[in-house]
Amino acid sequence: MDSWAGAQGNGKDIRVDRLFGPEIPTGDYKHPASVTELANGDLFVAFFSGKGEYRDNAAAVFGSRMAKGGRRWSKPKAIARNPFYSLGNAVPWQAPDGAVWLFYVTRYGELWNDSRITAKISRDGARTWSEPFMLTFEAGTMVRNRPIVLTSGEYLLPVYHEIGNDPEAVGPDCTSYFLRFNPTTATWSESNRVRSRLGNIQPAPAVIDGEHLVAFCRRGGDYSGRQDGWMVRTESVDGGISWSSGVDSEFPNPNAAVDFLRLKSGHHLLVYNDSFSDRTPLSVALSVDGAKTFPFRRKLMSNLKGDYGYPTAIQTRDGRIHVVFTSNGRTVVEKAMFEESAILEQR
Repeated sequence: MDSWAGAQGNGKDIRVDRLFGPEIPTGDYKHPASVTELANGDLFVAFFSGKGEYRDNAAAVFGSRMAKGGRRWSKPKAIARNPFYSLGNAVPWQAPDGAVWLFYVTRYGELWNDSRITAKISRDGARTWSEPFMLTFEAGTMVRNRPIVLTSGEYLLPVYHEIGNDPEAVGPDCTSYFLRFNPTTATWSESNRVRSRLGNIQPAPAVIDGEHLVAFCRRGGDYSGRQDGWMVRTESVDGGISWSSGVDSEFPNPNAAVDFLRLKSGHHLLVYNDSFSDRTPLSVALSVDGAKTFPFRRKLMSNLKGDYGYPTAIQTRDGRIHVVFTSNGRTVVEKAMFEESAILEQR
């Protein structure tokens, strides 16, 4: 199902496409989803699917592509599966050298604090994949957002560490951090861990200028909502080697994932749920001054009874911005598409 918000043909449009729902027999649960553009211009989406978040250790990570210039997504097929343990948080990403990485989480116990990060690599444009290999060995380490390429040519993978035995709360000791990959030596190194007032997870980083980076993080706490539940902000001035303590940003956060990226224009786009308590509306905010202020804002989805979770945003080579998210109780994958001009004219 496709829909348009706004008048067509004037750059102000926001197009929302329904990609996959319960009718796709991968499993009722389809969450979260992530998207990347491949070198040949294809779009590739990956998502975890099964009976539910905690109820299906046989569930898998599925992948689907839309060929460049195409109109239909391919039938989703399993690209990562473990018959003994639950998987989650699939993140596909093509590196500058052409390798397509698939990062995801393997949960070795009942809760996410028993997870480790697993990865696969494709050398043929996400058509076939290597055997899985472990990227982290510490319990509670997870991935959620895509890597970014630094000015040094290294890759920065945002990750986080979650502890605690409550599946409905993120504790104050939960932290965000970053793994740097040197493609020349094929080695990983780890940053310091970002701590904050309520705890924070799932960092979304972007280069501001040179070695100055900013990341926004999901705040800790539970899902009941709180008027001091702000999105967490952290900064690095040495190319992601070290990060400041997390501080409250100007944006509310209902204990929900966010995404943040630098656009081709040099501006910065933040995608988030503009609420202290609900995953609606799904909104975007645009900064034109290096993430100092975000005066341009627009709602992508705003149904009062909606639930729009885990947005992932990319800008493709044609300049269009794509935001993939899940809805309808984590059973539907949707994608919004728009141009930067659709946000720049909003205040």
